[in-house]
Amino acid sequence: MKAQCTPNQPARKIARHIHEGARNLAREITSSDAYVASSRARKKVEMIFAHLKRILKLDRLRLQGPNGARDEFHLAATAQNLRKLAKLVPTPA
Repeated sequence: MKAQCTPNQPARKIARHIHEGARNLAREITSSDAYVASSRARKKVEMIFAHLKRILKLDRLRLQGPNGARDEFHLAATAQNLRKLAKLVPTPA
């Protein structure tokens, strides 16, 4: 491409970033079907956590220690699952 970009100047250089190879690899990966499916799955998981934090007010844990945090998270996840189940049950006419 150098001859095409600089036809009249043999001493001119075209700069290439040191990480351009990694950038090209990342561009190739983002165009694959597996990456698209993975990003959809990640979006679903992130939306669930966003709902936990924003709607169920789980932005800050109130119980102390790893066991308390686990228990509080399990309660919030159970509440979220119950909301999903309630939406699946048809309303009586």
